[in-house]
Amino acid sequence: MPAFSLMVQGTTSDAGKSTLVTALCRLFARRGIQVAPFKPQNMALNSAVTQDGNEIGRAQAVQAYAAGLEPHVDMNPILLKPNTDVGAQVIIQGKAVGNMDAVGYHEYKSIAKVAALDSYYRLADQYQAVLIEGAGSPAEINLRARDIANMGFAESIDCPVIIIADIDKGGVFAHLVGTLELLCPSEQDRVIGFVINRFRGDISLLQSGLDWLEERTGKPVLGVLPYLKGFHLESEDAVAHSPVKTDANTKLNVVIPVMPRTSNHTDWDALRLHPDVQVTLVKPNQAIPPADLVILPGSKSVQSDLAFLRQEGWEAYLNTHLRYGGKVMGICGGFQMLGDTLLDPYGLENQHANTQAKGFGYIPMTTVLEKEKQLKQRQGYLQIETQQAQLTGYEIHSGVSSFSTNTSIRHFANLENGENNENGEKEGYISEDGKIIGTYLHGIFDHPDALQALLHWAGVDQAAAFDYDQYRDAEINRLADSAEQHINIDALIEQCKAFQKAT
Repeated sequence: MPAFSLMVQGTTSDAGKSTLVTALCRLFARRGIQVAPFKPQNMALNSAVTQDGNEIGRAQAVQAYAAGLEPHVDMNPILLKPNTDVGAQVIIQGKAVGNMDAVGYHEYKSIAKVAALDSYYRLADQYQAVLIEGAGSPAEINLRARDIANMGFAESIDCPVIIIADIDKGGVFAHLVGTLELLCPSEQDRVIGFVINRFRGDISLLQSGLDWLEERTGKPVLGVLPYLKGFHLESEDAVAHSPVKTDANTKLNVVIPVMPRTSNHTDWDALRLHPDVQVTLVKPNQAIPPADLVILPGSKSVQSDLAFLRQEGWEAYLNTHLRYGGKVMGICGGFQMLGDTLLDPYGLENQHANTQAKGFGYIPMTTVLEKEKQLKQRQGYLQIETQQAQLTGYEIHSGVSSFSTNTSIRHFANLENGENNENGEKEGYISEDGKIIGTYLHGIFDHPDALQALLHWAGVDQAAAFDYDQYRDAEINRLADSAEQHINIDALIEQCKAFQKAT
C-alpha cells in the first residue's frame, strides 16, 4: 500500500479539482515522492491515448505529465463520453464496452466499481502516494447511491478528502458549508480541510470569513489559491475561451464551430496561445465571421453534429470561404464531414443502425463506423508541397475512411510504423489546390515544427516560434509555485499520513 492517498473533491464542477491535483503531483514529485494521479470516473469528451493504445481522460494525462510519468490506463479506469443528452459511450480500463443511457449506467456501476478499485490498488502497489480526483460534487443527493466518483470511492479505500471551492464565481462559504452539511457523519470525518481557489484581492479582507468557516465547520482552511491571470491548463471538458488579440498582433484568423458533441478541443490550444493567431469559437446562433482558416474539429456524434452545422449555415459559408481562397482543415470527425458519405451500420453514434449522411463533399471519401475503435499514438512527417516537418499526434476514432479509386489522392502525412519505420503509413488528405487538409491526427499543432509548417500553409510567412510543450510545463510550474506559497505542503503530507495510520 502507498504511504498515503488523498482525494480532492469539489463543491461544483470546475471548482479546481484537476488544477489542484496537477499542482500537488508536481510538488510531490519535486520532493522525490513517487506519486500517481487517479480519477475513478470521468465524464468528458476530451481524452488522451496512452502508449499501449488505451483511452483515458485528458486531465489525468496532464497530471501524469506533472508527476513525471507516462499516462497509464489505470489512472482513469472509467471514462464516460456523452453522445446524447441522456447517454454516453462507456469506456472501462481504456476500452469501450458499449453505449448506455443514464439509468442503464447507474445499474452498471457495481461492475464499474470493481474495475475502478482494481486500477487503484495496482497504482497503490507501485507508488508512494496516489492523488485522487473526484467528479462534480459529492453532495449530489440523486447520485449518492452506488457512488464511485466521490465519497463512495473515498469510503471504499478509506482515504482523507480535501474539498475545494471556486470563490471567483461567488457563494464560496455557502458552497463549502452546504457541501459538508449534506455528507453523512463518516464522510464528514474524512474531510481534513478546505481549499479556496481563484481568489482576487487583499487576503486580509477574506480573513474574517475564513475564521468563521473554521469555527462553523471545525475544519481548517488549508490554503487560499490566488487567481492566476492568463493561466493555461488543458481543459478536462469545457471548451476553453480564446484570448482576444489586437489586430497588430494577428497574422492569422482561425474560426472554429463549437458543436454539441465537439471532442478533443485541446487540439487548437497551441493555436489560440500562439502570439500571431486569433482563434474565434463560433457557438450556436452566432454570426460566422470572416476567416483565413476554418477548422472543423472532432465530434463524438459526427452525423448529428454535421446536421447541426448545416442548420447553422456552415455549408454555404464554407463554399464561399473556399471560393475566395480560404483554407479548411478537418480533424477526425471534421475530416469525415468533409467527405462524401458517412455510414453508421451498427448505430454506434445514432439511436438506430444503418444510418447514412451526406458529407460536405470536398474530399472523395466514404467513412464507415466500425465496432473496433482506433487508439494510437503517432509520429512522422507532414508533407505540404515542398515543406516537410516532424509531427506527433494521436488517433481516437471508430470511422474507417476509404478514398474513391477514380481519383488521385495526395496524402497529408507519412507516419512511422514500427521502430525501423519500414512500410510507413500514408495519412490524411490534401487537395490538389492546397486549400483543404483532412487528418485523423489529434494534437496536430502541438509539435513546434508541424505548427510552423501548418501556419505557413495557412498564410503566415514568418510565424513566431512557439513550443507548446515548453509552455505547458512552464504553466504547471507556475501553478505549483503558487500552491507551494499558499498551502503548507509538508504539513498536508504529514496530515495524510496521520490519517492513514489512524485508520
